[in-house]
Amino acid sequence: MHSNDATPLSLEQFVRAMPKMELHCHLFGAVRRQTFIDLSEKSGNRVSREEIDAFYTRGEKPVGVLRVLRALDAHLIQGPTDLHRITYEYLEDLHSHGVLYTEFFWNPTGTVRVSGISYASAQAAIVLAIREAQRDFGVIGRLIPSIDREADPMEAVAMVRWMAEHRQPEVIGIGMDYRENDRPPELFLQAYRDAQAFGFRTTAHAGEFGMPWVNVQTAIEQLKVDRIDHGYTIVDNPAYMKECIAKDMIFTVVPTNSYYLRTLPPERWAQDHPIRAMVSAGVRVHPNTDDPTLHLVTPTRAWLMMMEFGFGVDDMRNFMLNGLDAAWISDDQRKHWRNEWTASFDALRNRLAID
Repeated sequence: MHSNDATPLSLEQFVRAMPKMELHCHLFGAVRRQTFIDLSEKSGNRVSREEIDAFYTRGEKPVGVLRVLRALDAHLIQGPTDLHRITYEYLEDLHSHGVLYTEFFWNPTGTVRVSGISYASAQAAIVLAIREAQRDFGVIGRLIPSIDREADPMEAVAMVRWMAEHRQPEVIGIGMDYRENDRPPELFLQAYRDAQAFGFRTTAHAGEFGMPWVNVQTAIEQLKVDRIDHGYTIVDNPAYMKECIAKDMIFTVVPTNSYYLRTLPPERWAQDHPIRAMVSAGVRVHPNTDDPTLHLVTPTRAWLMMMEFGFGVDDMRNFMLNGLDAAWISDDQRKHWRNEWTASFDALRNRLAID
């Protein structure tokens, strides 16, 4: 994975080249702008060019992206080939940023209920793209069907049943996303119990957008998730944050999270961001892009943003290892990659022009 090349590297070149994984990315948040335009034209321009331009604009106080994801379900995703295209392109984009493995989210409820595509057909298209991208780019993709928490909890139960009925090795667990307001994790307890009974791994968005830290606790203690997506508000309860540290819980964090870009003054953003407080307290985190094309971020940029919080190259190494420990891979694969990735990271670090 590394060579004897001694050419000095800039910090950006180093971060781009270091072996990385993505554990927190939404398929519909990774759609290329041109692909969005193409899908809109194919649908008869049901989403205007002005709306599309607005979707891909992040102002000083960025708004969230949920409306974009809903627009894709409602207007643009018309068949399995559309899902295949955006999946393949997402994995191709990762390849240029040193990402070797990704576990990414897709919300089947919208695809089935709104887009009108059967779960089996949709999953088959995404899985085919995963296999083709691994063949073509060497990037390993794994799919996490994700609960739409704004829908009825029985839709989540149905989603898990679809997964079990159409099981594929690339589909490895469930997540839960969309608006957390007034949709606490305990509403979806049955779906999580069913998923675990079928042998699927589990994660959940919790403590996002300033939602109460107790949602993180509920996801961990009641839903018994393997890891947490976001989870920032645990900083509001230092005692429970210590419990998370003791449990060795890993949090997939997003430096481009729009809530904190909106609510923290630019001059205080890096100092007051909960990611900084989490790591300083000893919480294990792993940085991710979340919605890369809509957040105008790449994996390289997301990792560089972590350094804006004051973290150094040694921290980058730790974050990389946290990802390996959080990933839903076999212990043999984990051990192999830990040795390989660490050697690659250290070789690249030796070429850093500035530390």
